[in-house]
Amino acid sequence: MRRSLLFIPGNNPAMLQNADVFESDAIIIDLEDAVSVSEKDSARNLVGYYLKSALENDLEKVIRINGLDTKYGLADLKAVVSDKIDTIMLPKANVEDVKRLGEILAGLEKERGMKKKIGIIPIIELASSVLETEKIAKQNRISGMLLGAEDLTTDLGIERTKTGSEILFPRFQVIYACAANKIDAIDTPFTDTKDEIGLSADCKIAAELGMNAKTCIHPNQVETVNKYFSPSQKLIDWSLRVMEAQKKAEGNGLGVFSLDGKMVDKPIIDRAKKVLAKAAKFKITWEKK
Repeated sequence: MRRSLLFIPGNNPAMLQNADVFESDAIIIDLEDAVSVSEKDSARNLVGYYLKSALENDLEKVIRINGLDTKYGLADLKAVVSDKIDTIMLPKANVEDVKRLGEILAGLEKERGMKKKIGIIPIIELASSVLETEKIAKQNRISGMLLGAEDLTTDLGIERTKTGSEILFPRFQVIYACAANKIDAIDTPFTDTKDEIGLSADCKIAAELGMNAKTCIHPNQVETVNKYFSPSQKLIDWSLRVMEAQKKAEGNGLGVFSLDGKMVDKPIIDRAKKVLAKAAKFKITWEKK
């Protein structure tokens, strides 16, 4: 369960050092696009040192490795896989690479006597990946899928716009595949770090479509993303009322009941429980009325 995931370049020691103060639910330490070829080795070493000294906390640590089809991907995994990280993010994902990554992780976990099972977040950023979302989402270790709209629109040869009409179909593909497999649907970042209005509009659309979380490319985006992907007070109040009404209905031997003139049954109750669980997870306080 996530709301915000902040990209941090793997070759930026200052941001790594302050990773736990940005208030995102996860950090994505980037060894791929953010790091030039000439700096791959030094960035990998820097991230390794950071992980050895990183404090234990609730911040999810995700490492975006280079693709397994490059000479850097396996080296990235050997350098970073330990109980100090939680998740590997795989670029330009496809079913076969996800399976291969799972096998590599299993081998490293056994070899290093790890207690933790590392999760995988595949990035859906190729047209072929969009068509494989359902199969990818079912693979072992997958805890979420990220839509990568910049590379996807490049692959499609179309313009990437702020309105996002060109990514409506892949957004839905990711959302439905993730919902069906009970994992996080993570939205593509909004790349204009100075456009607060545009970011808010993009978050609103993504959340309304069914995305559970969104990536950020700058710390100043985290607060807005957390706002739009947290349950609103109105939704929390409604959920509390549903649960209170259910308690009374159960006392009267009723499985289905009415609230505000609308029938409430198991799917509605389950939705209310999810809202309250997310509010509790992110320590969103509320008052019973």
